Amino acid sequence: MKLLVTLCPFATRWLALLLGIAATHLSMAAEKTVALSIDKVVVALKPDKNPELMLREKSALEAFLSSELGRPAEVVIPLSAATILVGLANGTIDLGYLSATDMVNARARKIGHVLLAGEFADGRTAYDSYWVVKKDAPYRGIEDLRGKPVAFSSKTSTSGFVIPLHDLRSRGLIGEDGDAETFFGRGNLYYGIGYVSAIERVLAGDAEAAAVSYYVLDRDKHLSVGQRARLRMLQKQGPVPSHVVAVRASLTEADIATLRSTMLKLNAPENTALRDKLFTTLLVPVDEEAHLAPLADGLALAGRALKK
Repeated sequence: MKLLVTLCPFATRWLALLLGIAATHLSMAAEKTVALSIDKVVVALKPDKNPELMLREKSALEAFLSSELGRPAEVVIPLSAATILVGLANGTIDLGYLSATDMVNARARKIGHVLLAGEFADGRTAYDSYWVVKKDAPYRGIEDLRGKPVAFSSKTSTSGFVIPLHDLRSRGLIGEDGDAETFFGRGNLYYGIGYVSAIERVLAGDAEAAAVSYYVLDRDKHLSVGQRARLRMLQKQGPVPSHVVAVRASLTEADIATLRSTMLKLNAPENTALRDKLFTTLLVPVDEEAHLAPLADGLALAGRALKK
């Protein structure tokens, strides 16, 4: 005996609707499953601002990448850019946010390529370095800091060390050996682990000036409103090639293309708030060699300075 089930027109329409919704979700899931040879994407950010803020942004970027790539994404915040370079070399990090100086090192070691670079509102992919002092400091220019304690952002920071050091040499304040102590005084140099650490030395009175990126002072990203109100720009120097999103060199060309197209989606209007918190600027493809070329002389001088 056969059991016949007859659906009324109303039930038939509901069944068709449910099947349609299921098909749509399956289609959307299929679209999110992109061609990528790695099971998980690991992204490393520079530890250059308030750690608590970075943790919130870390979670947001993980959610964005997981959704777009259809697989887990992990965002890590190592203590230094050197750790990011190690990760690019051994395959434990796929994407890293690096200064142009760190990118030069990655390129020289053949462990990374420029995936995207920052482009500013004026269309430049370069920016300014600042010497920052307290607002009430008596100094009028870098020459007034002779014999005074200062803070560099780190030994690898482009805007917080390499470019300011090169500017000191171009002004004749230090020699070809890059020894900044000949100007600032022995024991008067501090190297931080990022912009905020250098600024904090100034605010605490342990240094008279800090070398940082312009946006540390000019934008609401790294410092509180109260901190910025206590500071001013003493001098600017540059240009500084913008920071880059580096990609691990051992990835396939197809993987690199997929990751580039995914990261470019951060430029979409609905994602720009997250992009600007993480990377400050528009993200654009650039010619790797041309982007990094302005650093040649500055890096050579910094290399000699750090050997002392």
